[in-house]
Amino acid sequence: MPFSGSTEDRLAIRELMDIYADAVNQRDSALWASTWAEDSAWKLPVIPGMENLKGKDTIVSSWEAGMAMFPFIFMSISVGDIQVSGDTATARSYTSEVGTTLEGEEIRPRGQYDDQLVKVDGQWFFKERVFNSMYGE
Repeated sequence: MPFSGSTEDRLAIRELMDIYADAVNQRDSALWASTWAEDSAWKLPVIPGMENLKGKDTIVSSWEAGMAMFPFIFMSISVGDIQVSGDTATARSYTSEVGTTLEGEEIRPRGQYDDQLVKVDGQWFFKERVFNSMYGE
């Protein structure tokens, strides 16, 4: 079965993913940062230099630099799997994005996030996000 764990935890994780996407769409650095655990990792093997970012501060500053390269970006997320086990969880989601580069080029990447999550003081955070491109840039 692709979903396991309490409905409450699975809903909270889904909301975390929605907050992440909303923060991208709103270009809200503080909101986006609030989704990450302090000792997290963000792995984007398709982007040179971002294959294995470690630590919330490094992740957030790298995201801010990346977002500066796109005057427009829109992200939506579809969840494929959430498995909760106590205060940890794994999840798989799919992203669909459209954006424009500083040069005016339109991009439409599609990808998959494989996540490890942790619950701290009753709140879920991304512990590790690994992005793999499925189509596009």
